[in-house]
Amino acid sequence: MSRIARAFREAEGPLFIGYVVAGDPDPPDSIRIAGTVLDAGADILEMGVPFSDPVADGPVIQRAGIRALGAGTTPAAVFRMVREIRGISDKPIILLTYYNPVYRRGLPWFYGEAANAGVDGILAVDLPLEEADRARVCARENGIDQILLAAPTTGDARLARIVESASGFLYLVSRTGVTGAREELPEDLRGLIGRVKARGSVPVAVGFGISLPAHVRACAAAGADAVIVGSGIVGLVERHLADPPAMQEAIRTYIRQMKGAAGARG
Repeated sequence: MSRIARAFREAEGPLFIGYVVAGDPDPPDSIRIAGTVLDAGADILEMGVPFSDPVADGPVIQRAGIRALGAGTTPAAVFRMVREIRGISDKPIILLTYYNPVYRRGLPWFYGEAANAGVDGILAVDLPLEEADRARVCARENGIDQILLAAPTTGDARLARIVESASGFLYLVSRTGVTGAREELPEDLRGLIGRVKARGSVPVAVGFGISLPAHVRACAAAGADAVIVGSGIVGLVERHLADPPAMQEAIRTYIRQMKGAAGARG
């Protein structure tokens, strides 16, 4: 059984998936930040591979990507970071990437290096289902879950194919647009999650805009199996760049508050 599958099977509430941009603000500090996220209680760590044209990301994560790229973060550097994090944690680690870095280096290399480093799942946010067969094969050959994404605008027939094809969990975008903290979640969130669950048993993780304890409670009440929090964490990194101890404490406090909102275990 994979680490991801085990995490969902043993969950007592919605899992908390904490997102960081790999290499932000630089690789050594990024490793420490990832360790703080995991130590604070994140059930799964999601690491974003920085990319020069992050069309799905809002300004907070875009700025983090710029800092990471400026610090020399490459896919190879990301895999080195994963190896170091693996030395301190056995929790699942997934990579969120755009497809260009995967394609440029070749799928066999990217997935092979990911597996050797200890990556459990990969999501290429701009890789459509219709073109994902080769990625799914490489993932399966390397023991990695190929995580797929669905949006509120995804039609029923296509949603059924995505649910059938997804491995590990399905990343459900709560709203159209880019990443970023929001004050409110869509009113039809329960119906959106229900549409996915009616088409298969893959766990559903809700992301985009999840930034407040009230959002976590709403996702839990709507039937989500996990919540994905990115800009809320990355924003704390940015806010405390000059004071790493304050950054770590702010991240710990934030994650504990968010997890507590759903009664998730630590």
